[in-house]
Amino acid sequence: MSGTAPDLGAPGARRSDGAWRENTAFTDRWGVTGAARRIGPGPRGVGRPDLPTDIGPSTETGPPGGTEGSDPFGFTMSPVPGQGPGPAARNRARAAADLGIAPDTPVWMHQVHGARVAVSDGPWSGPPPEVDGVVTARPGAVLAVLTADCVPVLLFDPVTGVAGAAHAGRPGLIAGVVPATVAAMVELGADPTRLVARTGPAVCGRCYEVPAAMRADAERAVPGCGTVTAADTPAIDIPGGVRRQLLDLGVRDVRLSSVCTLESVDHFSYRREGVTGRLASFVRCPPGAVGGTVGRR
Repeated sequence: MSGTAPDLGAPGARRSDGAWRENTAFTDRWGVTGAARRIGPGPRGVGRPDLPTDIGPSTETGPPGGTEGSDPFGFTMSPVPGQGPGPAARNRARAAADLGIAPDTPVWMHQVHGARVAVSDGPWSGPPPEVDGVVTARPGAVLAVLTADCVPVLLFDPVTGVAGAAHAGRPGLIAGVVPATVAAMVELGADPTRLVARTGPAVCGRCYEVPAAMRADAERAVPGCGTVTAADTPAIDIPGGVRRQLLDLGVRDVRLSSVCTLESVDHFSYRREGVTGRLASFVRCPPGAVGGTVGRR
């Protein structure tokens, strides 16, 4: 076929002809859908929120490019087209070192924009499972979420030591990955009223423009997530929808990140850039946490 390719614009954004290109799941050939920040680890590389449960996104703002110089993918934690797996693997190792853990400690997921949840009692014996939520009761475990606009949801019960992490994009929000992750934590002994819940950087409702019909579908599934952009066009507030779901489940301690990935040039944004890296958020079970051996995967 010959001719000029149509102007698709940025993924999930309005095209020049007024039509839309849907923001579909990105799955690279190495089996993961995410990665980390534009900046490298170091004094500003990993944020450590002042929280007794040691829960929080391992991201912090910094100059674009960071330690990777002019590389637009910077400190990506997932392979990007044309790069191969090497840079992402090195970045994961550097992030682990900055967190004070072994490179093979974090438990990663092969994220597919669904609502399946896995239970982990240690590193996977093979490739990460195709899930968008993972939970554990193992002291010292570290769970990881990879995003570039979607909401990384980090959960911890300080009494039982049960932790959970979820990847909530628009499809996952509607499918119920957050309630499914909380339910899996409850099976391990967690109590929703005790959970500490934090989210990492994600696209905000002011920027997540969608067709009116898509907003209506999301609003029916998660009442309160429908909103408008700064330009008064239809939009979905995914972080707000996550918060609503958590509150409805009885979670009381919920804090959302104030960083919008589309607005911040220091963070990867699939909507803004199309081909881009991924940022990583982590939740850690403190080594001394109360917890038992997880009996299923």
